Amino acid sequence: MTSAADGFPGFCRERMAVNGTHINALIGGAGPPLLLLHGYPQTHVMWRHVAPVLARSFTVVATDLRGYGDSGRPPSAPDHAPYSKREMARDQVELMRALGWRQFRVAGHDRGGRVTHRMLLDHPDAVVRAAVLDIVPTLRMYEKTTQAFATAYYHWFFLIQPAPFPERLIGADPAAYLRYNFGEGRPSRPAGLAPFLPDALDEYIRCFSAPESIHATCEDYRAAASIDLEHDRADYGRNRVQVPLLVLWGEEGVIERCFDPLADWRDYALDVRGGALPCGHYIPEEQPQACAQELLEFFR
Repeated sequence: MTSAADGFPGFCRERMAVNGTHINALIGGAGPPLLLLHGYPQTHVMWRHVAPVLARSFTVVATDLRGYGDSGRPPSAPDHAPYSKREMARDQVELMRALGWRQFRVAGHDRGGRVTHRMLLDHPDAVVRAAVLDIVPTLRMYEKTTQAFATAYYHWFFLIQPAPFPERLIGADPAAYLRYNFGEGRPSRPAGLAPFLPDALDEYIRCFSAPESIHATCEDYRAAASIDLEHDRADYGRNRVQVPLLVLWGEEGVIERCFDPLADWRDYALDVRGGALPCGHYIPEEQPQACAQELLEFFR
């Protein structure tokens, strides 16, 4: 486990029991609460260059989602509900309440952005403002799937295959799988491994490589292709995001090439603004200063 001081100076670690599991979190700074949620296949460490900047103005809480990092990996179920974005969002809302905050700001990258979207729909009174990084809504991405998208985001369709097929293949060499997923030799991520410091990459590999971690993260994607879509379809056109929503994406990434992020989000939210940053998918690690500045300006 990384030390709280490794990239998060002045932060302390908390391990909170919530919603039938436990969530690992780093907390630091002063001011209004701001929750940071990571993406696949990462941990809170992805915010290491951004969180200290935000902590000058906010009390920052950077967590590991259930199934990731050093958070709990509860058993799943045939309908994948324990890894639905509904349960993941409930984890984070309960954690923030346990820390004393009934309202907060939230920014989520990748899977964390999908948890953020569900949080905004299921817990509208909990969030003051929200930001999502390099995603459009899950339902929209599946409905607009093209060959270009399916090729670039192959893992969306690989990880949802029935257990234990993807688990066995990934488990044969988790580090090689992660390195490719991050960009080593992957055409859709031309930055390769350059955005990742060696110790961060080592930490991602440590957290991901256990069989129960591989299974939990596959369950996250299986939920996204099943029960999450049921929830999203039930809400579409009826329950829209009410709070201001900042949408950021990488101008060199798949979201830029295959979707229209602002237009897509305006079908789901009332107040949308944002734009592209000069990078690929991993915005907080490829463009940490620009990312921090965008979040500071929006959340202030």
